[in-house]
Amino acid sequence: MFSFRGDAHKTYLTLKRQKDIHTNKILKETAEIKSFYKSLDSEVLKLVYYRMIKEQSGTGIIPIFVTAIPWLLFLFSNSIQDFLFRNNNLIWIGFVSLYLIILTGSAILHFKEKAWSALHIEIITDVLNERD
Repeated sequence: MFSFRGDAHKTYLTLKRQKDIHTNKILKETAEIKSFYKSLDSEVLKLVYYRMIKEQSGTGIIPIFVTAIPWLLFLFSNSIQDFLFRNNNLIWIGFVSLYLIILTGSAILHFKEKAWSALHIEIITDVLNERD
């Protein structure tokens, strides 16, 4: 069933249906990440933490596309409209479609990367707090 509730709710529903929760692929992956971070000494772990903060705070490619929207509007200025729209030329449909597909894919990738960095940051924070 399709839902707008996101991965967190899907994970909850998957775990709720499983008889042996410890065999869940998602939980195993998270446990492996935590186990790896526990094997690192605190100084290295802090350096990894700093890199994860940088990754999470990074601007990524999304701002490039967002600031490129005015260029998309510029494309339809009077001087270019003659070329694009004469004789029912459909070049503009292809360009806009391709642009929107790339923008959507980039946004999805950007936010998935932010989510992964948030996961790593939380795990590292927990490991460091356990050591204190």
